[in-house]
Amino acid sequence: MQTHLFIGGTHDGLNSPVTDGQVEARIPVGVTDSEVYIRDSLSVGDASFTIYRHEALTSAQVLDRMVAYYVAWSLNRPDGHR
Repeated sequence: MQTHLFIGGTHDGLNSPVTDGQVEARIPVGVTDSEVYIRDSLSVGDASFTIYRHEALTSAQVLDRMVAYYVAWSLNRPDGHR
């Protein structure tokens, strides 16, 4: 089992193990509920990696969220540079 990044929902930003090739992941939330995450990939040139996005998010929303988190992270660094 590999660990993959989850984007959106309760597990946003967490890495969780998922069986290889699993198309969707149902992750428990509380005692009786669960959230569905859909396998997707991010790539730049020849490099790519697998993520799981919350079923309510589009691909564009995932990218917007990742850019916003990166900007927030970079601004909160000790030197405050982008």
